[in-house]
Amino acid sequence: MKKSDMKNTSETDWDMIDSLTDETIDRTELPPLDDSFFARAKWRMPEKPVAVTIHISPDLLEWFKAQGSEYEQRMNAALRIYALAHKDISLSSV
Repeated sequence: MKKSDMKNTSETDWDMIDSLTDETIDRTELPPLDDSFFARAKWRMPEKPVAVTIHISPDLLEWFKAQGSEYEQRMNAALRIYALAHKDISLSSV
């Protein structure tokens, strides 16, 4: 991400978003959450991340850090994408 990208402003009308209430949100295209939905639903809790120490190239670390404060989550996502692309490993949570 370039520094100039941070100067772009959002075109979202936040005042309109803040004014929405449950009654004013159009849900006509959403399927109902009936008993059959909840019968199929599964409770999933994310696994607690494991802290590890790894050696990576300084430029790679700096690139991830430049992407924002949640760079560790981005690194985890990149590793997951790589692992899923190679499908030699079984991953419990996708």
